[in-house]
Amino acid sequence: MIEFINVSKVYKNGTKALNDINISIDKGEFVFIVGHSGAGKSTLIKLLLKEVEPTSGKIILDGMDITKVKNRKIPYIRRKVGVVFQDFRLLPNKTVYENVAFAMEIIGAHPAEINRRVPTVLNMVELDDKANDYPDQLSGGEHQRVAIARAIVNNPPVLIADEPTGNLDPDTAWEIMKIMKNINRRGTTVLMATHAKDIVDCMKRRVVALEDGKIVRDEEKGVYEYEF
Repeated sequence: MIEFINVSKVYKNGTKALNDINISIDKGEFVFIVGHSGAGKSTLIKLLLKEVEPTSGKIILDGMDITKVKNRKIPYIRRKVGVVFQDFRLLPNKTVYENVAFAMEIIGAHPAEINRRVPTVLNMVELDDKANDYPDQLSGGEHQRVAIARAIVNNPPVLIADEPTGNLDPDTAWEIMKIMKNINRRGTTVLMATHAKDIVDCMKRRVVALEDGKIVRDEEKGVYEYEF
């Protein structure tokens, strides 16, 4: 599903963000990416989204080599990946329904398909009763559930979550993780970058730890960090 083969990224200012990364993530896996700020987590995500290009190496996404593709194909690559950010990024002048529907509208989905799919996804994230509310009427957890609905409404095979619980209280964070687990159980590959030690330690999923742009640990049923 996702493969990084000898991938390095050096920015123009000389910063070495990733150094000879090799990682393979199978379809349906749930993988935590952990590490201190500056370890390379954000760069790894940006590479998958084609926001930056690797300095060297190859990246495979859903069977496609995305390392060297023409600009006109990038939107199609991004359709394979749903993204959830820490800061939600909802459109304030659109309702919950309209925020989610917009993700389908921009790829040219038929109105009938939008009308069928959006309520289904809002049900998945337990927001049926909030469809006509605007973002300023929602709690932080509800904001993030809308963001998740928007990320999965086009059925991407991969969901990337970049610190999705970073702005939430612990109880709300666990509500979000329950939704993430349900999405994963439906077959979506989930890649989550996080600093949430309690969540990582409790869920016992695969953990890939980065440090100074290198993978220093890759373990099944892992923990956030080893105790010495």
